[in-house]
Amino acid sequence: MLKKRDLQDCQSLYDLMMHPDVFPFVRHKAYSQEEFLFVTKQTMEAEEHGEVIARTILDEWGNPIGTINLFDIEDQAGFLGTWLGKPYHGKGYNQLAKEAFFNELFFELEIERVFMRIRKVNVRSLKAAEKLPYAVLANETRKSLYDEINRKEEVYDLYEIPKDLYTLYYMRHEQEVHEDHQLKEA
Repeated sequence: MLKKRDLQDCQSLYDLMMHPDVFPFVRHKAYSQEEFLFVTKQTMEAEEHGEVIARTILDEWGNPIGTINLFDIEDQAGFLGTWLGKPYHGKGYNQLAKEAFFNELFFELEIERVFMRIRKVNVRSLKAAEKLPYAVLANETRKSLYDEINRKEEVYDLYEIPKDLYTLYYMRHEQEVHEDHQLKEA
């Protein structure tokens, strides 16, 4: 489902990123294949320095279909950035990728909170955030951060995913899966 960024995936990812329904919402835009290759290389180097955590999202057959990243890492927190190619919208990949990524961040890499800044005009992403039972609208509870990301004009909503809330969700979900498995065996 996820793997570390790899230069071999750049052609496929670039083609997916250029779709007009995807490109406006990509954080690190590249306007050519060469530029995308350069940006990917920079991202991989930044991960080596602990500045970012970057993964490629894969479909069931191991094909690259998007990216998921944690940017601006500071004090065991960072900002989530994710995009999927247009052919993969609405098929459940986003939630699966987020859960795999959050498992890695919270349970392996000692991240304590993930923030999502979502453009108020990005209805698809806002709806996806609202569906996450562990995401909290943080416009008021993290007012100083909300004001910082909207310094020039009010463009973004701010969501927070705290490790403890995600852990509670994860434990409940694992318990439900375990109970469902036991019922099927009986």
